Amino acid sequence: MAELPSHGPDSRDGTVYDMPADLTLAIKVAVATNRPLLLSGDPGSGKSSLAPYWARENDLRYYEYVVTSRTQATDLLWTFDSVRRLADAQAHRGRLNDADYIVPGVLWWSLAPESARTRGGLLSARHHHDPMERFYRRELTKGAVVLIDEIDKADPDVPNSLLVPLGSHEFTVWETGTLVRRETDTEAPLIVITTNGERDLPPAFVRRCVTFTLPSPTPDSLVHIAQLHLQHEGVEIDDAMMEVAIALADELMQVRTSGVGDCQRLPSTAEYLDALRACRTLGIAPGHPHWQLLRSLTLAKPTER
Repeated sequence: MAELPSHGPDSRDGTVYDMPADLTLAIKVAVATNRPLLLSGDPGSGKSSLAPYWARENDLRYYEYVVTSRTQATDLLWTFDSVRRLADAQAHRGRLNDADYIVPGVLWWSLAPESARTRGGLLSARHHHDPMERFYRRELTKGAVVLIDEIDKADPDVPNSLLVPLGSHEFTVWETGTLVRRETDTEAPLIVITTNGERDLPPAFVRRCVTFTLPSPTPDSLVHIAQLHLQHEGVEIDDAMMEVAIALADELMQVRTSGVGDCQRLPSTAEYLDALRACRTLGIAPGHPHWQLLRSLTLAKPTER
């Protein structure tokens, strides 16, 4: 099956990423220990982009779940469509099979794809489609990467409730009593969990993770990231383009170090790329009448009061 096209600046398609050597080692340690990789860093620093990049580069299936304040731990394992089951029961559709109302979550698909297709063997093999795999052409690959994004937005009970399934690679579906266990021919998935530090995570959860903090941007790292993105987009990197990339990197660092403190949040790599995209599209360069306005629109954003 053909891959879905990428749309928008935050497509998370895993095609471009500046991978430092120490982050590569952190991933290898997480894989060697079968522990989740807990990734922290500034918002917009690229935490969420790592997982799809690693999956694409290593030909692995890729799943993601964005955590909200309403997320329950079971949402990552399975959900039960009780509303649809009630409607079918009221319609007197005969004896109902609870497995028909089970929807496997990202961790189930990553640990036991064959079990997920048949809801633990309770449904026929015709249920073969994997709707959560983001890259599609890797559906038959035995390894997987799972992104659990912004875990700190959830109630502290959520990471605590994930300790057992993440550690043992098994769980039981309550509604059917089905034991889901990592299949013998399926590699242990790489679980990447991101946090923005908005809430402290339970110590027991952090102890069971390999932890890594993405470094803050530097002028050199920003320009290198700009080059990677421009090359991927087929843009000629001439002297004029490099002048814009370097000038924007300097502007971002000035904003980050200007001491404005509570007046604004620190701009990130993502905002730097937005500014670069705007300059390319609109023909804005240092000295242009709109340069300072573009700076305030993309980099020096005031915080809400």
